[in-house]
Amino acid sequence: MLKYILLTTFIFCCTLFSQAQHPPVFEGIQTDTSVIQLNNLKINLVKYSYGKPNIHFLAIHDDEDTGIRAAFEYIRFSGGTIIDSQYGNTRNYKFAHKGLNFQTDPNSIYSYEGIVMGLEKYGNIDSDEVVEKLQETSRSVLDYYRADQHGYMFTLHNNADGGFGITSYLKGYPLEKTADSVHVNFDMDPDDLILVTELALFNNFKKQNVNVVLQSEGGPEDGSLSVYAMYKKIPYINVEVQHGHDYEHLRLIEIAIKVLHETYPHLKQKATE
Repeated sequence: MLKYILLTTFIFCCTLFSQAQHPPVFEGIQTDTSVIQLNNLKINLVKYSYGKPNIHFLAIHDDEDTGIRAAFEYIRFSGGTIIDSQYGNTRNYKFAHKGLNFQTDPNSIYSYEGIVMGLEKYGNIDSDEVVEKLQETSRSVLDYYRADQHGYMFTLHNNADGGFGITSYLKGYPLEKTADSVHVNFDMDPDDLILVTELALFNNFKKQNVNVVLQSEGGPEDGSLSVYAMYKKIPYINVEVQHGHDYEHLRLIEIAIKVLHETYPHLKQKATE
């Protein structure tokens, strides 16, 4: 009965606030903000904390709030922290430098190669000063999240209906070279999936029978957080669902935390200390 009440409340809140860019804080939650100034673009890394720091979420795109809403609901009952990137309700960083406009995906700035590729993708002129600015930005995000202290990275992403999903990683599809292994649950929406960088995590997610991708070590250096984490040997989990799949995002978050703690018991012990 209690589970039904919580689920009903969650669905009601998701419907009520589906148009809000950032969820309303609830009583007792604490907030802290780290500000990054990328030339004329102000990036607010807003950290929401509640209860015991059982889990630490990171969202780097400002237009992907289904994951934020689900994470809010999770920490409301189980505790944790969420870093929400807020810079204008859009996906990309858009900023100016010396009279020129630049644009790039925030998930392409965690290596030099990725920064250059990300800038060129949007037709920007390569600039050493802009590259350096984006390198500083990536360091600021990493320093604020503190993956080295947590022992993992747990990111939240959302996608559009039918544009990207688990099938994107299958043989013959655009991202096949980025995946070492893929497990598909055909009863799930293909837009809802989990991506990991560790084989042990992948195998345990397979046991849960959810859509899961193991990132390939031979994949392209695209400057993403997942590639950064893989090179740094940091266990990485990305829970990604279609925009609006709030309950599914919460369900996959709960499964992901269970798998993370079963795979690395010391992280569960650390979370409860």
